[in-house]
Parts: sequence; C-alpha cells; structure tokens
Amino acid sequence: MTSRISHTTIDCTDPYQLSRWWEQVIDYHENPDDPNEPDHEECFIGPAGGGQGVLFIRVPEGKTVKNRVHFDLRPTDRTRDEEIERLLGVGATFVADHRGINGPGSGWVVLADPEGNEFCILRSDAELGN
Repeated sequence: MTSRISHTTIDCTDPYQLSRWWEQVIDYHENPDDPNEPDHEECFIGPAGGGQGVLFIRVPEGKTVKNRVHFDLRPTDRTRDEEIERLLGVGATFVADHRGINGPGSGWVVLADPEGNEFCILRSDAELGN
C-alpha cells in the first residue's frame, strides 16, 4: 500500500495574495465553487480538471531560511530566459543564477515569490529538444 500526494502546502503570511500571485505563474486556479477570499486562513489553487494542487496556509512567522522543498518549473510556451523576465515583471525576485552550470545553455535560475519562497526556472521542453 502506498500514498499519493494530495497537494503541496506553503506556509505564508497572506494566503490570498500569494495564491493569486502563483495563479499567474503556474496557471492554476481557485475552485469556483469555493473561491478564495482575502480573509481566508487557507487558499487552494489547482489545475483545470483537478489533480494535485497548492494550498497556502496563514502562519504567524515569516520565512527565515532556505526552503527544503521547492518547485522546479519548466516553461510551456516560452524559453527559460523569457519566463524569468516575465516572472521578474510580476513580482518575483532574483536569488541565484545557475545557467551554464553544466555547459552553455544548461542550468537554471533561482527566483523567489513575494514572500521569499524559492523556486527554480528550468529550460523549456523546446530548448531541451523534446
């Protein structure tokens, strides 16, 4: 017998605002039958048609150390570098550049969401030749 991942949970100070920010990053959305509201302690977003989602939960303390778990995101309709620029434009912050770590055109960039949670942007499938 095994388990399956139901959702990934992110502790934060403002679940509503952070869920709204991540909606534009990963194209997940709130459940229209149970919409997220600014005063909610928990806000959930998930993919169209169901599946594993992301739950944002209000906690009193802020983030203080590097995430032990993070998202690795692969752009679906643009290059890695175009996606980095898009995300910086909507409020992500630059953390570290690991492009070229395994040679030209390889690697990733670490960004952070508005509450400081790190995530990585990888090369797109098109850039990988997939």
